[in-house]
Amino acid sequence: MKLPVIKHLTQFIEENDQDYLIETIEVLENLTEVPSLKDEELDVIGELISNMYGALEVQKLIKEGATQKEALNGFMKRVLGSIDK
Repeated sequence: MKLPVIKHLTQFIEENDQDYLIETIEVLENLTEVPSLKDEELDVIGELISNMYGALEVQKLIKEGATQKEALNGFMKRVLGSIDK
């Protein structure tokens, strides 16, 4: 996950609608079923999907009252904490 990408996507959600990201995730998840995709291509799609899910989660925290900075930092701490376990 890349924080600058998540931040950019969060701003996109604020300016537009989270439905765009949800639909894009659905398309990308469907693409992963193409049998001819190489591992590198699947990795890129997976990274995009994880960043989009991260942006949706950050947006949820912002709706709950956190500032964008607090939401981004809190989310990344949670992600890093789950990796350490």
